[in-house]
Amino acid sequence: MKQNKVFLWSVVIALGGFLFGFDTAVISGAEQSIQKYWSLNAFEHGLTISIALVGTVIGSLLGAIPCDRLGRKKTLYIIAILYLISSVGSALATNWYLFLFFRLAGGLGVGASSVTAPIYISEIAPAERRGRLVALFQFNVVFGILISYLSNYILGQMGDNSWRLMLGIQAVPSFIFLVLLKLIPESPRWLILKRGKVEAARGILKIINPATADATVTAILNAAAEEGTIEKDPLFSAQHKFPVMLAVLFAVFNQVSGINAIIYYAPRIFEMTGLGTSSSLLSTAGIGLINFIFTLIAMNYIDRFGRRTLMLIGSFGLIATLGLVAYSFYSGQSGLAVPVYLFIYIAFFAFSQGAVIWVFISEIFPTQIRAKGQTLGSTTHWFMAALIAFSFPYLAEKAGGGNTFLFFTVMMIAQLLFVWKTMPETKGKSLEQIGHTLVLH
Repeated sequence: MKQNKVFLWSVVIALGGFLFGFDTAVISGAEQSIQKYWSLNAFEHGLTISIALVGTVIGSLLGAIPCDRLGRKKTLYIIAILYLISSVGSALATNWYLFLFFRLAGGLGVGASSVTAPIYISEIAPAERRGRLVALFQFNVVFGILISYLSNYILGQMGDNSWRLMLGIQAVPSFIFLVLLKLIPESPRWLILKRGKVEAARGILKIINPATADATVTAILNAAAEEGTIEKDPLFSAQHKFPVMLAVLFAVFNQVSGINAIIYYAPRIFEMTGLGTSSSLLSTAGIGLINFIFTLIAMNYIDRFGRRTLMLIGSFGLIATLGLVAYSFYSGQSGLAVPVYLFIYIAFFAFSQGAVIWVFISEIFPTQIRAKGQTLGSTTHWFMAALIAFSFPYLAEKAGGGNTFLFFTVMMIAQLLFVWKTMPETKGKSLEQIGHTLVLH
């Protein structure tokens, strides 16, 4: 019964991940209709599509402020309201400027969610189930992307203004998320370290695991005493340089794998191989489905095999598939081979980086600075996502497909060396144990 409660809380928070994925991908089905509706030029169209990504970077950058000052739960309420306002406002917008504002609001929600949700789940989950429960967030991100593709396809049959329905339908899960947040408690670690409410936290920890509640409270207090209570920008102090380095490199490697270039520009990549535009629907649906399946598989193994093992397996797979794509472009004999290689690539990415990133970054910082550490990792991730997404068309045109994918391949060789030589294993350890080990590294 106790485990069921923790799972229920994690599912509620993971619904924020669903909205994260849905909001990120839903614009893909509406962008052409939106351009036509407001007669947007190329610059205006690019701004319209990317404005949510700008909001995501800002939201991730500022996410630690309400997370630390107001608490994890109140911040999640703010995120739910942003999603609701964005979906309703985007659907009903009467002019282009209002539309940009509401899409920006949705991006703020996505960015803040990428900071707050993994932190919350990591702080309430038992050590032996933490990987699976935090990965539930990423699973719902992928599920949200898949459902947005399906929703866009169904609603796209409803006429010229169907784009309003595509964007507005998100109001339904946003409202459900807002209501269900009443069921979750505040993070016990935040209650102790930021508010000094030890007994309130103890009560929540007894629901999570009555046998270890008292020991967990003692461990949290001891870790706080050992680390000290000075909070004047402790993130970049010497004692935290190792987890800071891990978070930044992990987020950078996530994006220099080329994942967002492949997801955003799959039809363009396929056309570069000589395939027709009819592959567009196949590529988005196929990539979405494979991403979903292998994220689900990773959820079942992340606590059994460990984060590092999944990353090692994934790195080898990403090197092989990206290398084969580069070779296909160099040889000029790509055809159907490139889509096949990229589908296999997505499977390896979902099984490794896709499932591990939010789990790992949410674990490696001490509780007192976890929100700031998660913000650093998330902001690095979204900055690199924007950089890769914006630069890929130029790189592909100037350098060619072979050189572009060779670059991604070399970056994954560097990731393999990073995982092999530097990345610690965090499976099965308490957050306090991990924080103590990495601070003393």
